[in-house]
Amino acid sequence: MRDLAGAWVFYSVLPGWPWPQPSFERIARFAPWIGVVIGGLMASLWWVLSQLGWQPAAMAPVVLALGLWLTGGLHLDGLMDTSDGLAAGQARCLEAMDDSRVGASGVQAVVIVLLLQLAALIQLGDGAPGALMLASVAGRVAPLWAMGRFRYLRDGGTAAFHRRHGRGLREAVPTLVLVIISILLTGLLRPDALTIVLVEMLFALCMGLVAAEGLGRRLGGHTGDSYGASVMVCETLTLLGSVLLIPILSVGP
Repeated sequence: MRDLAGAWVFYSVLPGWPWPQPSFERIARFAPWIGVVIGGLMASLWWVLSQLGWQPAAMAPVVLALGLWLTGGLHLDGLMDTSDGLAAGQARCLEAMDDSRVGASGVQAVVIVLLLQLAALIQLGDGAPGALMLASVAGRVAPLWAMGRFRYLRDGGTAAFHRRHGRGLREAVPTLVLVIISILLTGLLRPDALTIVLVEMLFALCMGLVAAEGLGRRLGGHTGDSYGASVMVCETLTLLGSVLLIPILSVGP
């Protein structure tokens, strides 16, 4: 519970819990659980605005803005820094990522990612709330793979504690429990949609692996910035994948 309370404080701007005292050493394993909360709030806002008569083109930017605010821009900042680092080349990669100034590559990455997410949400329409939940959870699975699979590139980095106190891919156990609970609930509440959820969930988790593995190989390891970048890349790929998968999976025999 202390780790979960720490994850709540670290990964969101939501008010901290009155109890228990948060611990921050092994919070990464509970990041997907915080993703449930963030994705749920974004999905709820989408539903409320739709009931008020808003159109998807108007709802999408508002919901994305809520998501960025809830995380304090933590992952978006990582995306910008990682993009600048990759553009600087291997020799100056870490130096560029550590620079507080945002370069052209960082700005370009943010614009591309947000435009892709915006387009996906508009196209998804009524399917957006479910896709937002899935993307929010799967995006936070990606760093777990990165932490267990790759070395941390900065010994004194601000996110080094994730790797130092981590237990490899065993950190994903709480997330697997979360996935199993989600599948069971879907089967009880919407047995007709179980196949769609299973396929989308598998695709989303694969996108998390692709994002973390791709960045880890390009950088030769990971930093706190690339953890955040992997979240953003996985979320974007998951939303785009939902646009393609939902129509296909929804077609009857």
